[in-house]
Amino acid sequence: MDKQTQPAATPLSSKPRRWVIAGLATAAVAAVGAATLTYHENAQAQMEHAFGFGAAKDPAVTAKRIDAMVQWMLADINGVTDDQRTKIATILKAAANDLAPLRTQHTQARKAALQLLAAPTIDRAQLESIRVQQMQLADTATRRMTQALADAAEVLNPDQRTQLVAKWQRHRGHRHGGVGS
Repeated sequence: MDKQTQPAATPLSSKPRRWVIAGLATAAVAAVGAATLTYHENAQAQMEHAFGFGAAKDPAVTAKRIDAMVQWMLADINGVTDDQRTKIATILKAAANDLAPLRTQHTQARKAALQLLAAPTIDRAQLESIRVQQMQLADTATRRMTQALADAAEVLNPDQRTQLVAKWQRHRGHRHGGVGS
């Protein structure tokens, strides 16, 4: 072959390469955004549960939910008295009331994080600050819930607590596909 019939080697145009890079960058941003939203939705659900028994905004609704939960959880526990039910419900309602302000703080921080993620420039330091605040809120909430659960457990005798734990394990196993998971 002579030089005139041989196809000339053409360098890759920078335009298609730019489109490929732009497409990959867009896909990466979309993937990070989707992962962030998925994480945020899961974290929000967990935090809302920790911040007040499903995080009902109305204290009366929260109180009704707690009463119903206590009635259901203690329904088939041998020897539980109405006095024990009342004491446990009171302990849990006090915890829910203590946790209500944390729910508001969590909601405000979530909105602030979403605004930061929608900004033209991502402020990583501010996002990290919000993350740290959220972890502190979660720590405060779980500490308060642990205190309330221990206080409520002390209202029951050891045999009643054993029955209650067995019920929780059965219930969790039913919901999550395995006993004691």
